[in-house]
Amino acid sequence: MSNENINITLPDGTILEKPSGITGLEIAEGISSGLAKQSILVEVNDELRDLSYPILEDSTLKILKKDADEALELIRHDCAHVMAEAVQTLFPGTQVTIGPAIDNGFYYDFSREDAFTLDDLEKIEKKMHEIIDLGLPFEREVWDRKKAIDYFEDIGEIYKSEIIKDLPEEEEVTIYRQGEWMDLCRGPHLPTTKHIGKSFKLMKVAGAYWRGDENNEMLTRIYGTAWRTDKELRTYLNMLKEAEKRDHRKIGKEMKIFTFDDEVGAGLPLWLPNGSVIIEQLENLAKETEDKAGYDRVRTPHITKGSLYEKSGHLSHYRESMFPAMDIDGNEYFLKPMNCPHHHKIFASLPRTYKELPVRLAEYGTCYRYEKSGQLFGLMRVRSMQMNDAHIYCSEEQFKEEFLSVCKMYLKYFEIFGIDKYEMRLSLHDPKKLGEKYVDQPELWLKTETLVREALEDGKLNFVEIPGEAAFYGPKIDVQVWSAIGREFTLATNQVDFAVPSRFNLTYTDNQNKSQTPLCIHRAPLGTHERFIGFLIEHFAGNFPLWLSPVQMSIIPVSEKFNDYANTVYHKLKDNGIRVNLDTRNEKMGAKIRNAELSKIPIMIILGEKEVESNSISVRRRFVGNEGGISLNSFIKSCKEEINDRLQIPSPKND
Repeated sequence: MSNENINITLPDGTILEKPSGITGLEIAEGISSGLAKQSILVEVNDELRDLSYPILEDSTLKILKKDADEALELIRHDCAHVMAEAVQTLFPGTQVTIGPAIDNGFYYDFSREDAFTLDDLEKIEKKMHEIIDLGLPFEREVWDRKKAIDYFEDIGEIYKSEIIKDLPEEEEVTIYRQGEWMDLCRGPHLPTTKHIGKSFKLMKVAGAYWRGDENNEMLTRIYGTAWRTDKELRTYLNMLKEAEKRDHRKIGKEMKIFTFDDEVGAGLPLWLPNGSVIIEQLENLAKETEDKAGYDRVRTPHITKGSLYEKSGHLSHYRESMFPAMDIDGNEYFLKPMNCPHHHKIFASLPRTYKELPVRLAEYGTCYRYEKSGQLFGLMRVRSMQMNDAHIYCSEEQFKEEFLSVCKMYLKYFEIFGIDKYEMRLSLHDPKKLGEKYVDQPELWLKTETLVREALEDGKLNFVEIPGEAAFYGPKIDVQVWSAIGREFTLATNQVDFAVPSRFNLTYTDNQNKSQTPLCIHRAPLGTHERFIGFLIEHFAGNFPLWLSPVQMSIIPVSEKFNDYANTVYHKLKDNGIRVNLDTRNEKMGAKIRNAELSKIPIMIILGEKEVESNSISVRRRFVGNEGGISLNSFIKSCKEEINDRLQIPSPKND
């Protein structure tokens, strides 16, 4: 340790004078033994480091404990290391490749001839517990690049060797040991394996190509989940059980909402009549909302010349996500992957003045994107999608109000659908990737990111900033929502585009009679029909509110002698625009009621002698039970109010 002293600034502003080379753990011990015992890592100059990392210069320091947000990712990453050691101990000759922390857990990819079984997972988990009990310290070592390559090649770890060879020349090669076992890793890590705890579980085995390339070897991936406490683990596992019951693929099939067919093609959903009803109701909601907000509706074709996407920049940035080109009369045509270039052309089709701005063009356009077969997942990841899309062309002075209006539209939709938990994420550019991942206009990036940030702050909207996730043409808001059982979904987007309008020579004449280029806001508050309906199925467990239910009511006569009256009620409800069916099957009442409940129909109308004599109906509502008799006209009036107001009648979270 050097004799030179350095200044360590703590979060509360306290400055500690310490010898250069001191570690975060030593600083924690100097503050209190209790803090030292609870510490798991440190943040030095905003970078996460091991507790044992030597601090060599004046620095800011934050000491983190297990309850810190950063701790969970560290626990999961360390779990992956311990799992890799357990696998190589139990199955000698297995190569380890890459093992990151991910949302809710971790995984590690292994190269092994034989696939792992569920019995193997139990053995691996048991061995992980043994390693954790040893309390082995995670020790960081910096190796010479050639030494590291030679070492991993000598022990047959060709994947690790390849990773090192691909590292930038200026990057340190760091190895972490836990006892005798070691792995290539940037870190940081917990102090010891014991700090991980045992609130984890190995979940499943899957296949994965090395580095995601289909031309490379198929590896075996083991997924696990890890949490700070057993309670957190139990909560997550219970959520998975509930999510399995609510799986939109299962409920969608049972409720006859959508289907897939091999002869149509993977990722291309077919909407059945019940699904078409839901789509129609969502479109009606969007159209009503957008009409009130001053949007104009447009329509665009499903295919377009490639030159349009060259101009917009989509070919250079998204070609791998587009279907292959078609040769038509010597020109390349593509299935439309997004609506924006077409809307730009519509804006450009007429001369515009500042008096017309903002121009808001909306479309439920069908787009096509080539998703890899292994990534397709029910309605959540498809190749054909109908997008709640719109583009707003405005001046810089109008931008803040327009951007905020879109965000407020989100909030109104969340209220309608009972989405209580959501997060707005401001996605920013990475200055190091200008010209590669992002348009190379640094001043405009900073200017528009500031505009978006100020709009959110003025609207008093909570948001978090996510560097490196912007669209190639500008910053954006991505909206994460959580379903009734706490499952997270990416739903909507609100993006600002400062680059593409100039590529399309989009202009308007300002009040000084000068030509100006508008800003463009891309927005999709309801995302796509596919993903949003998949979310809603799981959010409501198929128990849609009355206005959204494919079948809103089922009429159940007690016996066939009341069928004539049932037909009268049926036609009156139909004439009032209510979606209703009539169950005149020769079945017992209990079976008919049970069938309606399994079909998740919100309201059952029971008709017997009493109802015929009093010219009334008896109402039974799902989750509420019998509501008693009511005149048909009063019932229709109250139901139409509930439907038109898009109200939600409370139902239990778990069905």
